Order: sequence, then structure tokens, then C-alpha cells
Amino acid sequence: MRALFLGALLLFVPSMSDARPRAREAGIGIGILPPGPLNAITDVTGVEVGHVTLVGGETIRTGVTAILPHGGNLYQDKVPAGFAVANGYGKFMGSTQINELGEIETPILLTNTMSVPEAAAGIIEWTIAQPGNEDVRSVNAVVGETNDGYLNDIRARRVRKEDAVAAIEAARPGAVAEGSIGAGTGTIAFGWKGGIGTSSRKLPANLGGYTVGVLVQSNYGGNLVVDGAPVGEALGQYYLKDEVASDAADGSVIIVIATDAPLSDRNLKRLARRAFVGIARTGSPITNGSGDYAVAFSTNEAARRTPARREAAGTIGELPNEMMSPLFQATVEATEEAVINSLFASEAMEGHRGRIEALPIDEVVRLARD
Repeated sequence: MRALFLGALLLFVPSMSDARPRAREAGIGIGILPPGPLNAITDVTGVEVGHVTLVGGETIRTGVTAILPHGGNLYQDKVPAGFAVANGYGKFMGSTQINELGEIETPILLTNTMSVPEAAAGIIEWTIAQPGNEDVRSVNAVVGETNDGYLNDIRARRVRKEDAVAAIEAARPGAVAEGSIGAGTGTIAFGWKGGIGTSSRKLPANLGGYTVGVLVQSNYGGNLVVDGAPVGEALGQYYLKDEVASDAADGSVIIVIATDAPLSDRNLKRLARRAFVGIARTGSPITNGSGDYAVAFSTNEAARRTPARREAAGTIGELPNEMMSPLFQATVEATEEAVINSLFASEAMEGHRGRIEALPIDEVVRLARD
């Protein structure tokens, strides 16, 4: 059975040349700050991303996406982190320890709602197998999820811990595949096919020259807005169209924010909160039935929680509060564009309970330019 799923994976993932255009490639430039060279979370040096996509028959449309803050031993070389919630209808494993200690010690995995335990098991198995972790007896696995139960037979629980390990081991720097891949395989956003999206922003040299990168798993709704244009309303697909409250805008979004700025966990939590401004700018009211979570980490070596710093009093480098506002702006812009990229990259999909159409890019571009 596993060989069949892997075969489907290889057939399903498109080449980069076959991909739909990203928002910026289509002429939609969101925000005022420039993106990094890849316009991806991997513009933050050291960050790696990997996907495992599971597509089988007419009902399995799911997967795992892994984000590694760096390619070393994360347990021994922890990164400072902050966590934020806009609406908490969901599960984000490991969040209480992030809030308590302000650090991340494992890869961050994204998957579907019913597969969080398997993803965590994969993280734990991978972590304790790393050289130098022979005496580790506690691992804070970090796993976010969204519910892909329309396109995916989520009750089948087809994600295994081996898939989680494979996603971690597939993680690489460089360009990030977007759309219906990994944890975004079966997701839906604003009634169209959602998925994985990413973007980045680079501050000017006089503001530190720091990079902020964002990756999202989009699976939520509302009234889609693209670069200020009310696209959902114009296309006749939006929440409360019939003036009836429903669960049409429910869902979830997971936002992973990376930066090379030397930030404390307190300011990383502030950064994570700002990501929801970007979500609001895409047209989400952040509904009652949505799980909206953001986690932010810094890769800056001066801010890391290394063994030497844990064993002796040491100096942790960090930016002052007065330098945070440009990073807030960068986070908002990159989050907004990452969501739009997730929609642009995703093709229409048939699945477990029906078909979800792709966002009509040509019409969106026309509306955004008018």
C-alpha cells in the first residue's frame, strides 16, 4: 500500500516549469518592502523546507510539510521562538512549551487534523536518533494542523510517522514548492483550492538589512481580498453572500515566520501576532470555527540557546523594541502574499467529497489592476 502512495506522490507533484504563476509573477506586488531573492521563507539563511504528498485513489489528498530553522541539531542548538493565537479552534502541539520557555528544539511539522500524533511520533523518532541526543528523554514536538476533510478522507488517517520523518529528511534550502503539496494537498481557502504558500521581505540596510520569511498552510475563508481588491465579492464567492451565518468561512491557517534578526522570544511573540494583520488583509474575519496560529523563530546565532549559553551565564543578543516596527511591516506583507501565492499555485482538485476549483488567476489579476 505504501508503494502505491509514493507512486502517486511522484506522479502528482508538478515540475516548477508547469506551475501556475505566483502573484508577483502575474503582476500583483503586495506591500512596499522588496522580497528576498526567492520570495520564500528560505530567504532566511539556514531555513529548510520539505514536503511529503500523499495522493491515492479518489479519496486520499493529504501530506506533511516540514520547516527546519537550521540544518544542525535543533535539540542541542535551540532557536528562540514566540507563539500566537487569533482563534483557537484547532490543535498546535508543543505550543505551551514554546510559550513557557520561548524556544523551539525540533522541526516544525504541518499536517491534517487527525494526523498530529503521527507527525509528533515522527519528530520524536527523528530527534532522538540524531548524534548527540543519546541521553534525550523529553522532546517538545511542534506540530500544526488544518482540517482537509472535504478533499481528503481524513478518517482514514493515512499519514504515518514514516511520512513525517521523510518530510524532515527531504527538507532543503532554496526554492519552496507551493500549492497542493505536502500539508496543503487537500486544503481549501475562500472556497477555492488552497495550499502551501510562502513569501519574504528584506529590510533596507539602514534598518538592519534583516529578512523575514513566511510559510502558510491556507485552509480558511471569508471574503477574499487580493492587494486591496474585493475579489471574492466581485467573483460572487464570499462569506455571508446570502446573508445567512454558516460555517463557510471556518477552517484554519498555520503561519510559520522566520527571521535572521536577533530577537528575544518576547519580541518573536509580538512578531507572530502581527501575522494575523496579514490574514485579515486577505479578507478573513477570523471566525469562530477557525484555528488561526502563528509561530515565529529567529535563526540569528547570537540569539540561539546553545549548550554553552545554557550551562553558564551568557549574553544573548537582541534588537531593542524600537527597531521592531519595520519587522512587523515585513511580517504583515509576507503573510498576506504567502496566502495569495498558495491560491495562485493550486490547481483544481477532485477529492473525497467533491471538486474544488482553482482561483481564476486571469480574472483576479484584472480585478486587482482595475
